[in-house]
Amino acid sequence: MKVRIVVSGRQNELFFLHVLLNNILLNSNFKEYYVVLSGFEDESCMIYTLDKTDLHILSFLQGEGRMSNVELARRVNLSPSPCLERVRRLENAGFIEGYSARLDAAALGFGTSAFIQVTLDRTTAEVFDRFRDAVILIQEVAECHMVAGGFDYLLKLRLTSMDAYRAVLARIVDLPGVAQTHTYVVIEAIKQDAGLPLLR
Repeated sequence: MKVRIVVSGRQNELFFLHVLLNNILLNSNFKEYYVVLSGFEDESCMIYTLDKTDLHILSFLQGEGRMSNVELARRVNLSPSPCLERVRRLENAGFIEGYSARLDAAALGFGTSAFIQVTLDRTTAEVFDRFRDAVILIQEVAECHMVAGGFDYLLKLRLTSMDAYRAVLARIVDLPGVAQTHTYVVIEAIKQDAGLPLLR
């Protein structure tokens, strides 16, 4: 069974709606579906078809980004040309943001990790913006997430030592709007990001 969904709106809204619809339909019983986005100047972004072959391509590439197109095509049972076309379409649609190498943090001297929860003194748009603009400048902050709950932000740090942690913490507590922090140093990483569970 196929379903065709047509949505329209401003371009920045359409992208997020596109992703939302894909997530909903991936968990449905539809074997194939079309999401038609009107309002894009680039016609290549107007229609996108996502199926199980696309999911397999994405799953293989997130595990091994340097895989050759010939090997990828073999694994998903396609000839190289249509496989490459699918990959380019996934890239143009924004499902593939880029390709990178996974580095061994410990081997490179960044074997210490810590999580810091940050509570701001006020929850206003201005304070949020000032904190965001300042925290992204700290290189040791590998990730920063605004969260709902008992505090405002969760930071992940990559560090060379506890001395480095103390220096970074001193910078964090002086960031705009910071009222309180709590630190959790990682003893052992049981599981790290293994990619999205696309093939459930």
